[in-house]
Amino acid sequence: MRQNRADQGKIFLEFQVVGTSQKVSAIDETTGIEVSVTGPVSASREQISSIAVQKLQRKIEKIHSQ
Repeated sequence: MRQNRADQGKIFLEFQVVGTSQKVSAIDETTGIEVSVTGPVSASREQISSIAVQKLQRKIEKIHSQ
């Protein structure tokens, strides 16, 4: 799954389900920076995707501010 950001390109999302947990990896197309979050399988894709994208954006901002 890809999400478009008007100002920064694309974010690729990868979902993996193992038992009652799901892991979402978010990868920024431009920088190659990757983060992952884990949550319950009962969480919607929209919820867990939003968390992963927010985490990725915070990481990118932190790197650029150094």
